[in-house]
Order: sequence, then C-alpha cells, then structure tokens
Amino acid sequence: MHTVWLEEVPMAKITTFTNVTLDGVYQAPGRADEDTRGGFAHGGWATAYNAMSEAGDILGDPGELLFGRWTFELFRESWGKQKGNPFSDFFNATTKHVVTRNANFVPGWENSSVLSGDTSAGLQELKSRNKKDLLVFGSGNLVASLVELGLVDRYVLLIHPLLLGSGKAFGSGLLNPAHVILQEVRSTKSGVLIATYSRGA
Repeated sequence: MHTVWLEEVPMAKITTFTNVTLDGVYQAPGRADEDTRGGFAHGGWATAYNAMSEAGDILGDPGELLFGRWTFELFRESWGKQKGNPFSDFFNATTKHVVTRNANFVPGWENSSVLSGDTSAGLQELKSRNKKDLLVFGSGNLVASLVELGLVDRYVLLIHPLLLGSGKAFGSGLLNPAHVILQEVRSTKSGVLIATYSRGA
C-alpha cells in the first residue's frame, strides 16, 4: 500500500495598510474633504508627516488590491484620473477588487472588478489563486469584516504622533477581540512608527 502525500497549495496572504493617529483614528488621513462623516473636521492630518514615502518598501511586491466601496471611490477620484507618477501608475495598472453589498456597482476604473455576495468564499478563492499577497488600503469597515472572518494575515500600521480625540477608530465594528503579534517596528524621520503585526492565535 502506497501513501499518497498531498502537496499543500500555498495561499496568498492579506495585508492591511492603514494610517492611524496615536489614539487610533484612521478617518480621512489624506485631505480635508476626504471623509467628513460624523462631522469629522480634521481631514488631512497625515499629510504633514509624509510617512508613505518611507513605508513603501515594507509592502514588498503585492499582487492585487482589495477595497471597500467608500475607499475605492476615493482612490479612483484621487489616482484614477492622474497619469505619469509612481502612485497613479501603480493603482491604475494593478488589479483591484471592490468588496460591496451592491452587486450592480460599476467600478468605473480600469482593471477593477466587484466582489459581492458570499464575501468569505470570494476572498478565499482570491487567496488561493494568487501567488502574490493581497493588499488592503484603508477600508476600515472591510478590514473589520476580514478580521472577523479570520482572513487578515498581516497588519501594517503607520502610527502618527498625533491625538485627535474624534473620528472613526481602527477596528471599529469588531464583534470579538483580535490578537496580533508584533513583528517589526521602525520610525520615520517625522516620528511616525511603522509597525508590522501578524495575526495572533
């Protein structure tokens, strides 16, 4: 009798990439009018720190991108209409998936598709067919859902030396605690901590 060993198929990992303040706010880091929901008046708080310019290497070479609908539309308006700079070229050329409850949502951005319905099954399929990791920019509501499903493998947080006292906090909406393990931390010239965590037990 011969024993047949089944080779385990490697799956892509999901990494979240989020700008947060010291008190955990992730809302509207990029510009003043980015997200004023809830009367938030501190939009653009991350721009002065320019941490993104020192954090790109930590992302490695990601494959496809995941977005919640709100963040996808923000990125589409910010980067989808630009040409000729590294960020716009990257976002335009990379395959993007919008996770939304609206199956009729029209992305309106090249290399984009809609993921609706059974989100868990759809994301597991994406993980299984991708060799490179999947990257989530912002998209706090989506991240909370992914954490609940046990699908987030790595967290990259850009922790800014700033207290706002208001705004939506990273992890809002979680129904259960999620433990993480610190893997690496380093500081930028402006004092932003780039902290990388893996999923805990």
